[in-house]
Amino acid sequence: MFRPLLLSLLIASFAAAAEKPNIILIMSDDMGWSDIGCYGGEINTPNLDALAKEGVRFTQFYNTGRCCPTRASLLTGLYPHQAGVGHMTGDYGLPSYQGELNRECVTIAEALKPAGYRTYMAGKWHVTPYQGNELENPDRSNWPRQRGFDRFFGTIHGAGSFFDPNSLTRDNTYITPENDHEYQPEGTWYYTDAISDNTVRYIKDHAKSHADQPFFHYVAYTAAHWPMHALPEDIARYEGKYDGGYAPTHAARIQKLKDMKLLPDHWEPAPLVGNWEEVQLKEWEAACMEVYAAMVDNMDQGIGRIVSALKETGQYENTLILFLQDNGGCAETFGRGKLVGPLERPDNPTLPAMGRDELQTEMIPPQSRDGYPLRRGDGVMPGPYPEVEIGYGKNWANISNTPFREYKHYVHEGGISTPLIAHWPEGIAKEGTAFRETGEGPLHDAPSHLIDVLATAIDLAGAAYPEKVDEQSIKPVEGVSLRSALQGRDLKRGNPIFFEHEGNRAVRDGKWKLVSKGVNSPWELYDMEEDRTEMNNLIADQPDTSTKMIAQYEAWTQRAGVVPFGSWKKEKAASQKSFSLRAGDSLPGEQSPAVKNRPFEITAKVSGLPAEGVIASQGGSAMGWSLFIKDGKLQFATRNQKTVHLASALLPDGAAQEFHVKVTKDKILLRANKMRIAVEPCAPLLKGHPIDGVEIGHDLGGTVANFGDRFSGTIEAVAIEVK
Repeated sequence: MFRPLLLSLLIASFAAAAEKPNIILIMSDDMGWSDIGCYGGEINTPNLDALAKEGVRFTQFYNTGRCCPTRASLLTGLYPHQAGVGHMTGDYGLPSYQGELNRECVTIAEALKPAGYRTYMAGKWHVTPYQGNELENPDRSNWPRQRGFDRFFGTIHGAGSFFDPNSLTRDNTYITPENDHEYQPEGTWYYTDAISDNTVRYIKDHAKSHADQPFFHYVAYTAAHWPMHALPEDIARYEGKYDGGYAPTHAARIQKLKDMKLLPDHWEPAPLVGNWEEVQLKEWEAACMEVYAAMVDNMDQGIGRIVSALKETGQYENTLILFLQDNGGCAETFGRGKLVGPLERPDNPTLPAMGRDELQTEMIPPQSRDGYPLRRGDGVMPGPYPEVEIGYGKNWANISNTPFREYKHYVHEGGISTPLIAHWPEGIAKEGTAFRETGEGPLHDAPSHLIDVLATAIDLAGAAYPEKVDEQSIKPVEGVSLRSALQGRDLKRGNPIFFEHEGNRAVRDGKWKLVSKGVNSPWELYDMEEDRTEMNNLIADQPDTSTKMIAQYEAWTQRAGVVPFGSWKKEKAASQKSFSLRAGDSLPGEQSPAVKNRPFEITAKVSGLPAEGVIASQGGSAMGWSLFIKDGKLQFATRNQKTVHLASALLPDGAAQEFHVKVTKDKILLRANKMRIAVEPCAPLLKGHPIDGVEIGHDLGGTVANFGDRFSGTIEAVAIEVK
């Protein structure tokens, strides 16, 4: 009697699990709308293409235009400001800009667990600050395991090497690629593969140990975010693919988009940005796109392994797979420009190798684990070299975003448009009145947004969205369930969709889109049915529509906690005039010196000369200053967008020196050991407060000037005085 009863119980438990779908949410990083094959790209993505053909593609799905806010919105079903991530992971002293998920929201994992779901995550978290100098006892309160996930493998920080990523974590413990006892691949350790392989493992482990429960799995790839790192065998498939430059790829994508019914003839594609004839290093420029394509290709291969694991474990038919991207193609100039380190790789490592348990804490590692020094700058070939840190640049980002305008950071279509592929054999209708049929599978044209993903998950899972958790009130979910769209019916949205990031703002209401680029830029208005590429501004022709939508936006900012971008900096930074810092110190942008239109002075005491590299910096590739030594010269640069002012002079002899920089409205003055060594007449005052903060001893990420690397001497003290 025991065996039949046990069998009956097992059958009952499997039937209960089958009523609720498994959900796999896959997101890539820094990719354009037309990169993958089923959205018009030439990159080889057969697994995504197959999911699209058997499922449905959404043509007007939106993200928030940037990594952190997208993740916050995706996970919580709220606008990012409501979840506490109104900008990035810096704390600006306001609830909407605290830089990490607040407790007035729940993640998809937290929402689904009470409905019986097991929850897993592999990949990039990036919704809480990462402090590389707090390795022994980091604040884990907002790590994945503390926000509803049963198992986690990935990175807490938002960017880094694909061969040795900083903040690599297994559950609640920092690890290295070498000491992770749960994952040691036979070949090269590569982060995209590691994310795919750990996902496969979680799927198979779930089938063995928890087959009576449905699961939710969040797969957050870092492909194809800079740096351009890829495996040789993947790069080889694209050798010579982009030797013809930008125009052939752009034209081919436009034609393929039209053939796929994704680009109507009456939309005018945004123009090419790059001119191939003006490119000096054509082989290098083409190689950057080859490596980018290889990164996407490798991710698609991993998605194929995930699908195979679902089929092998009998979980394929009742699993909803969603694929999307966190923002548009990235036009940042990361790693491009002046040469840092050797152009060619040395024959042998020149630095001591890192130990097996030595954690990588830097987004831009100063060396590879085996001892090769950092290399960046024009002409440094990207690809299989862990020490190379380069992005693919604005011109290729323009291609990635074909046919749309703008890029990551912005809320024109090129910044916020993402593919959304939905695949669910048991749950997606074979046909529907709201589907547009194509040879590559059905399309659904309803405008939709990240906020809809949590709403969809709790709807399909039969979960109850909480009003309170531990006596803490939870904000109501903002999105609508996509169930009707998956069944081929119209999506009844009701409310407009809103956007704001770094002062870039937009409203999408039906066919109309109101949009503005930058804090002080005027509003633009576009008819998305006639002109989704945003080439014909109708703001002057539609005063009633624009007035209504501006009012909608202003009402939303009050409700969502949006403030004018940068407004918090004036109050917070102005309260402090003097700063005393040491080597390795850093200050977030909102706590950094208020140098906008203000004279300031820097005093730095260093030893161990001769040495080279950055002594102190504030800001990034748009606005800031940097004090550094290069080629035996003390140098200081200020940057106002594309305008750079530089003062430099040979250093006097001496292993220990005190440097002084004075920045006034009409000059830069340099002193060494209280002796004037340079005066540069110019207009160096910064026209805006730098978004990036102060860094002592290096200038990571968006650099003020590619003139120096990590300081090789010893920094005793740095003082900054704002006048």
